[in-house]
Amino acid sequence: MGSEVIILPIIFGVIFAIAYLHYSTRNKERLALIEKGADASIFVRGKREGAAPFWKIIILNLSLLLMGIGVAIFVASILSYNLGVDEEVAYPGTIFLMAGVGLMVGFNMTKKLEKED
Repeated sequence: MGSEVIILPIIFGVIFAIAYLHYSTRNKERLALIEKGADASIFVRGKREGAAPFWKIIILNLSLLLMGIGVAIFVASILSYNLGVDEEVAYPGTIFLMAGVGLMVGFNMTKKLEKED
């Protein structure tokens, strides 16, 4: 019963530690580059040439992920009812597999989208 009390602070601690390490390392790298004489304009995130808008990438990847999950549920039901595969194995296995395939297709489509723009 007491394990629920300790899990939440651990999760927040891990998130804080990751954020702290990210920002402190980024700051040290930037200071080292400035000391070596790099131009400070490389740190400004402006509009990149040839980059697709962020919302297009998010919508593309999210839609392919959800389509992959939908196909996975359909395939898992076929595996379960027609081929006799256990439901405990068929559903999680195909959902993770097809979600991964959907994200991989989304990654490749995003690369093509960025090359076209």
